[in-house]
Amino acid sequence: MAGNSQRRGRRLTPKAGAPKGSGGKNRASLAGKGRTLPADERPWHKGYSGTEKLPQRTAWKQDKERRAAEAEGRAPKIGTPGAKDTTWGKGGGRGVPAAGKGAGRGAGGRGGAGRTPGRSGPRVAPGRKSNPSKDAPELLVGRNPVVEALRSQVPATALYVAQGIEIDDRVTELVRTAGDRGIAILEVTRAELDRMTGGVLHQGVGLQVPPFAYEPFEDLVAAALEQTAPLLVALDGVTDPRNLGAVIRSAAAFGAQGVFVPERRAAGITATAWRTSAGAAARVPVSQVTNLTRSLKYCQEAGFMVVGLDADGETDLYDLEAAVGPLVVVVGSEGRGLSRLVGATCDLTVSIPMVSDVESLNASVAAAVTLAEVARRRAAS
Repeated sequence: MAGNSQRRGRRLTPKAGAPKGSGGKNRASLAGKGRTLPADERPWHKGYSGTEKLPQRTAWKQDKERRAAEAEGRAPKIGTPGAKDTTWGKGGGRGVPAAGKGAGRGAGGRGGAGRTPGRSGPRVAPGRKSNPSKDAPELLVGRNPVVEALRSQVPATALYVAQGIEIDDRVTELVRTAGDRGIAILEVTRAELDRMTGGVLHQGVGLQVPPFAYEPFEDLVAAALEQTAPLLVALDGVTDPRNLGAVIRSAAAFGAQGVFVPERRAAGITATAWRTSAGAAARVPVSQVTNLTRSLKYCQEAGFMVVGLDADGETDLYDLEAAVGPLVVVVGSEGRGLSRLVGATCDLTVSIPMVSDVESLNASVAAAVTLAEVARRRAAS
């Protein structure tokens, strides 16, 4: 037999006839859905004015979500459009949606995390970390960091409190302070708070805050020079936000007037850095600089002695006589230490004497040891 009629799996029956039409029954599916709504008429869009009547289907969905959330005892997943902008930190900066009276509430109910600009918190899928944009709001967690932030009048969008947590003086204070400031207080389940924080230890509380606003570097240096004993800390290549938070905490403890870090290839102030600083980031100004080497030279021209920490430093920390004058302490990364250009810019490199053969100290530990010795020398002078 010619052709491929002997192939395996060949068709033995004739093909079916052509498919029949719907007889006009699907005519409605081909009809258009009407005009495209402009931004100010879309309830889910940031340009929504809030005065237009909701489309019937949108109102029905929001009412359904509200009833389901109330039945399950959780916050609805529908956010609040149209909130004001605020900034926090020292020196201003770009704002994000913040809440005034009734913050976190909208057509969908109380404080959900929807897709609107006024959403009440970052949504994180189970087992995955969030990847917020640079200008996205942060969720500050931990009782001490939240209390310090509220004491420092940091603008906040909402306060999350986990159900059934142990009440202590800090929880009582942060709830009272948030209520006095008109910040929305939302009670959520511990599982919901775990999901929002990506599994970070939160101690049952979380405060949503706008992105941190860094202090202008020139203002940081000028403010330090107004003190009787100017002291600044610079970080070179420290990429772990926990190290940054620990350094800020040590800077606050030993009297430093500020910390500055590079914009690129370095940790910035995140919720993790805030938590590690135990709220000290609300009291110590932090600056981001474009070029660390140029910024150190600016400090030198202003009268500072720039001292870099190096395991092979030429001067022992306990022999640092320059500690009593205007000083910038430069801390390198734990792995590679000071970069070549930064090390060459320093007026002096200092080593920390150790009694055992430990290769190096953690960056934040080295900063704490150095700042403690500087404070001791200044107190004795």
